[in-house]
Order: sequence, then C-alpha cells, then structure tokens
Amino acid sequence: MAADTSLGDEVATEAVRYDVVSGSVAVITLNRPERLNSWGADISAGVYANFDRAEADPAIRAIVLTGSGKGFCAGAYMGSMAALGESIDGDTDVSKIVGERHPHFLTALRKPVIAAINGACVGIGLTHALMCDVRFAAAGAKFATAFPRRGLIGEYGITWILPRLAGWGAAADLLLSGRTFLAEEAVQLGLVKEVVAPDDLLARAVEYAEDLARNCSPASMAVIKRQLYGDANDAVVDVSARAETLMHESMVRPDLVEGITAFFEKRPPDFPPLKEGC
Repeated sequence: MAADTSLGDEVATEAVRYDVVSGSVAVITLNRPERLNSWGADISAGVYANFDRAEADPAIRAIVLTGSGKGFCAGAYMGSMAALGESIDGDTDVSKIVGERHPHFLTALRKPVIAAINGACVGIGLTHALMCDVRFAAAGAKFATAFPRRGLIGEYGITWILPRLAGWGAAADLLLSGRTFLAEEAVQLGLVKEVVAPDDLLARAVEYAEDLARNCSPASMAVIKRQLYGDANDAVVDVSARAETLMHESMVRPDLVEGITAFFEKRPPDFPPLKEGC
C-alpha cells in the first residue's frame, strides 16, 4: 500500500520547504526549481535550519531530502557570468556559496536521512545526496560529478564517500571523467537503493522513512549511524571492541525489552523517542 504523502504541518520558506508526514517523518524540499535547486546561500541557510529543527524534534524519527521541479540540486549556484568573473578575480571565499557546513554534516545527524533524487544531481548536489544514508532516484534522473569539466577538484568529502559506495574503479571513472550518468546506472553502481517512476518517487521515499519511524528504535538507529561513519577508517579489531561496549549499553535501554515484547506479541513496537546522549 502506498504511503500517504499529503504533507501536513507545513512551514514554508522561500528557498526550502519543511513538511511533516504522519507525525514522524520530516520532508525537506529544496525549492528553487527555476535554477534546478542549485546550491547557494539561500538554500544552505534553509537546509541547515530545517535539519536542525528535525533533529531537535523528538516526534521526528526519519528525514527525507528532495527537490522541487525537475532538479534535486544541479551543483553550486554561480549566478550570472559577470558575478562569477568578479568572484574569480576578487573574493575566492567559496564558503559564501557552500555555506557554513560541509555536506558530511548529514552523516553526523542522529536520525536517518533518505534522499529522494527527483532530477539533476550534480557537483555539490551529488555530494549532499551521497552523504544521505539511503537514496532513491527517479527514473532518468541525471547525475554527474562534473568537477574536472569545470576546472575544479573533488570537493567537500566526495572523494571519501564515493569510493565507499561505488568502489574504487567506478569512483575514479566518475570523478576523473565528470561524465553524466543516469539513475539506472547509479543503482547498478550501488549509489541508489531503487529507481522509481518519477510520479511515485516521493511516496516511495516517504514509505521507506515511515517504516523506519514506525518499526526501528530511534536510539538504535542513532548508534548505528555513528558506527557506520565512525568505523569506516578503523581496524576491525577496534571496531569490534567498540561494538561490544555499545551492545552492552543497548541491552539496558527500554528499547530492547519493547522490541522483544512486540516481536512475541506480534504487534508494531512502541519505541521511546530519541534522548540526548544517544
């Protein structure tokens, strides 16, 4: 059965929308469709504020990130060619475009982030998408790193995350060539979980997020996210030792009793909301 994607409790901003679905899933929508939601100061400020809002709200258990119109995020917004020329000749502070946080801030959130990639996903837009925990893409959506074709380099952690998702050889191809590839190739490379008909994309991503919100312990998901990204560069012996400590901690939380009881009673679990320190 398809998820109910009627977006309630809407709090709109000009560049980024925030909606709550089913009381437990936040949908954050980049809302500059006239420029394919290319990343600029307006979008970055809205994104940070809305992710902070979702992270702080105990009722929100999963987050969906998507774009309005035909683009997810078509790279950095450079404005007019005249403005671009002025920035190259004078101030080269790219943080004015990128914003105060690098895309890897998404990996540090305690709640799962699901990307619903509805269209063009390029450059820093691709980096943000890859830093989400799970990705769905609309059929035919176009992806590209694009950096070498603009005289740029692999930015803001994409050279860290892309090889981990697609493997070294595929990452080298995509980064060195900057070529355009479609969602259908992205799923084969492991960059997205599923390719979905465009009209069904948001419903499918929300349905997935609702399943996490309904059936998974918020505390467990928060710790697992920390494990996933924190363990990436460590030796397996160290990772296993840390996991043993974390397992003991999880066994004294009420989530374990509720999870086992719900399983034996054949009912959905009623996990407590996420607390500080998890």
